Amino acid sequence: MAHRKWIVWIRRAILLVLLGALVYHSTIVIQIIRFRTINPRMTALMRQRAREARARGQVPKRLQVWLPYERFSPHLVRAVLAGEDPRFFVHHGFDWDQIREAIQENLEEGEIVRGASTITQQLAKNLFLSTSRNPVRKLHEAVITVELEMLLGKRRILELYLNVIEWGDGIYGAEAAARHYFGRSAAQLTPEQAAFLAAIIPNPRETYNPARHPARVERRRRIIQRRMRHVLIPAPFRAASAKAAESAFAP
Repeated sequence: MAHRKWIVWIRRAILLVLLGALVYHSTIVIQIIRFRTINPRMTALMRQRAREARARGQVPKRLQVWLPYERFSPHLVRAVLAGEDPRFFVHHGFDWDQIREAIQENLEEGEIVRGASTITQQLAKNLFLSTSRNPVRKLHEAVITVELEMLLGKRRILELYLNVIEWGDGIYGAEAAARHYFGRSAAQLTPEQAAFLAAIIPNPRETYNPARHPARVERRRRIIQRRMRHVLIPAPFRAASAKAAESAFAP
């Protein structure tokens, strides 16, 4: 009898967990639909960093300037794709070939030169989750990645990504990063500057903090800049100044 009661309670618990997950992801879907036309005012990562700053007794910093996709330097788009997700335009949120190749390349280089998470996966984490690496968070990330790919186009995913990811302490988005590091707009970045910004994306506060590890950042910048010439951007996703970027890599 007691055994049957335990089974009933376990079933109820599983049902409640599934129901909670359904409600949670329903709210996520609603937000993603809004993000088709409305830019997010805050992200989960921004809120996490604000809490961390307050816990240290500091005032949270947030530098962010929104820039439309067509205004970004095509050098930056190419550099970010080269460093983070070369097959972004052909996969559906997960790139299993990239995971295998990233592991192999990182072993060959002796350091992390390319991440295995796609841009869509990274955006899911930034918008809705935390930096925790626990399995539950990764499961939510996978589901949200599918939702983003289904509800947003590649162009909008990339636009959101370039505007919300962390590029330093309190620095969010490429425009704020370009102004902070180079004193210019993200629309005016050179190939070298674009590769630098792409180089620090994996961990701009610690591992690839340019103030603490300039040599490490420079090594990764050179690797990314070499790869940039091999990144192809489909015509519908090229910025207005893409011809200038193409000529920069012409033989």
